[in-house]
Amino acid sequence: MAQDNDFELDRRLLRRRAGKAAASYDSADPVGREIARRMDERLDYIRIAPRRILDLGCGTGHDLLGLRRRFPDAELIGLDFALPMLHLAGQHTAPQTRLPQRLIGRLLGSGPRAMPLVAADAIALPLARASVSLVWSNLMLPGLHDPLPALQEMHRVLEIDGLLMFTTFGPDTLRELRTALPTQTGERVHRFIDMHDIGDALVKAGFSDPVMDMEVLTLTYRDIDTLLNDLRASGGNNAATSRPRGLSGRSGWAAARSHYERLRMQGRLPATFEVIQGHAWKPAPRTAEDGRAVIQFRPRPGTDHRG
Repeated sequence: MAQDNDFELDRRLLRRRAGKAAASYDSADPVGREIARRMDERLDYIRIAPRRILDLGCGTGHDLLGLRRRFPDAELIGLDFALPMLHLAGQHTAPQTRLPQRLIGRLLGSGPRAMPLVAADAIALPLARASVSLVWSNLMLPGLHDPLPALQEMHRVLEIDGLLMFTTFGPDTLRELRTALPTQTGERVHRFIDMHDIGDALVKAGFSDPVMDMEVLTLTYRDIDTLLNDLRASGGNNAATSRPRGLSGRSGWAAARSHYERLRMQGRLPATFEVIQGHAWKPAPRTAEDGRAVIQFRPRPGTDHRG
């Protein structure tokens, strides 16, 4: 379920950029930190006592620290596709254990204070089926042009009644920049998936009762160059396979700056982020893997079935 047949992201490029941005990521990602704070607040209203938590797309590990504070008895696993991010996560979350994928099976018996950090891709999780109680994924989905394979993997590793909590960006994200940059030779700003398409993918992946909402955050910048620098420093610049190279020389940059300057308010340039937050549960299966129906028998109230 790709959002558009003509849009695809270069995952290798995204991985290289994320690795390169690791050292500057925290200082250039105020949106991610604010969204993580709001995600954590939502857990105040959800009854769950997870025994094992997967932070999928853990980056430099700051969300892992928050999850450790909230669920001190849970085992935590941080997973990211960029190894330099995991190196920093290891510094932020020590004590921890860094393991290669081939050893992931051994971590499942580790103690509650261990925090394995695993380098892997969201579409091929090196975790056993039904081994995780909570999947937490803050702004990992924008790096996928098709969310379905990753959502199917999240569903696979979650235990029955396990919870997925996630955030992503909607189509209005960076709308000012998208409008300002010339489009004659192709799109220059990343496309983002609509909330309704995410909901459809969740249901198709097997989740039940998805709950999602949207809110708009607006950051302001001194100039367009500062915004672009922050996007590069966080690894968030466009990685579409069809992205154009260059910006038509000086005239292209001058036109883009002039267009964006028309939006200046109180000396600052706005940048919109459409934030989608959601959660969904993994229900008990209705059919077995061979297609047979699963029938659950429950005793009638007051009936004693003991021998």
